[in-house]
Amino acid sequence: MSVAVPGPDGLPRCPWAVSAPEFPAYHDTEWGFPVADDQRLFEKVSLEGFQSGLSWRTILVKRPAFREVFAGFDPEVVAAYDERDVERLLGDARIIRHRGKIEAVINNAARAAELVAERGSLAAYFWGFEPPVEELGDPQTLTTSPAAVAMSKDLKRRGWRFVGPTTAFAFMQAMGLVNDHVAGCVTRDEVAAARAAFTPPA
Repeated sequence: MSVAVPGPDGLPRCPWAVSAPEFPAYHDTEWGFPVADDQRLFEKVSLEGFQSGLSWRTILVKRPAFREVFAGFDPEVVAAYDERDVERLLGDARIIRHRGKIEAVINNAARAAELVAERGSLAAYFWGFEPPVEELGDPQTLTTSPAAVAMSKDLKRRGWRFVGPTTAFAFMQAMGLVNDHVAGCVTRDEVAAARAAFTPPA
C-alpha cells in the first residue's frame, strides 16, 4: 500500500506527486477532483490515449501545445479535422507525432458528438460508470477495475480508439470518479469533500 511522502513544501502527498517538478500543482488542484465539463473530459480521455506507452510527465509538459492544436479539445471542432489537419499535426514537434493517436482523437471527437446526442452530455455518460467503493482496493493499488473494463468495452463498441481498461481507469482517477489519493495525502480530504458536494450528471 502506498503511503504519503513529504513534498517540496513539507506537506504529505501521493508518492508520484513529488517525482517531478510539474506534478505537485497538477496533483493538488486537478487530479481526483470531480469534473462535469465535457471539454475537460474529452481532453483527458484524449491525452490518456496519447500517454499510452509514455509517461504522464511527457504529456503534461506538452498539454498547452495539445490544447492549442486540438482547438481546446472542443469535440465539434476536432471532429471536422481532415487529412490536411492530420499532416499538420504530424509536422508539429510540440506534440506527440503519432498518426494512430492523432487519428484516434479525431475519430473519438465524432463518436463523442454521437454520445452527446444520445445521452445529453459526455459527463452524463462517463459518470454512469462511477465504480462502487466496494470494487476498489486501497488507493493506488489497482491499474484497472470492473467499471473501467465496462467503460472501455462500451467505448470500443461505440467505435472509440485508444480507450483500453488501463486508460479508462487512469481517466477515472484523474476526473474524480474515484478518490485514489493515498491515506495521509494533503489533497485526499479535499477531493473527498469535493466529491461529497458533487452531483453526478444524469
